Amino acid sequence: MENTPHEIYEYARRRIKQKKMLYFHFVLFLVGSLFMFIANKLIEVGEPNNWFLWASTAWFFFFILHFIKVYITDRFMNKNWERSQIDKLVIKQEIKIKELEKQVFEKSTL
Repeated sequence: MENTPHEIYEYARRRIKQKKMLYFHFVLFLVGSLFMFIANKLIEVGEPNNWFLWASTAWFFFFILHFIKVYITDRFMNKNWERSQIDKLVIKQEIKIKELEKQVFEKSTL
């Protein structure tokens, strides 16, 4: 199956939106981590046990998951991948159906 120009445009638009949200997430992570550092160290919000490190580490973990989704998972498992997998399964099913029909035909001629 070939992609139409509209499908190509929509895919590009969706990828750009994903990357834009990832960059926004990264900037938000940096600003949020800085804010938590200032709140913990300078304003002394909460206990003085460096809680901002735990919060920043957890947030960074979620950022890494977002990065993996945008640059690894969605890059390879997109609509084209899905179409090719469907085509492969359809071909396998057609081959199996033809083999079964052939077996049934051979048994019915006996």
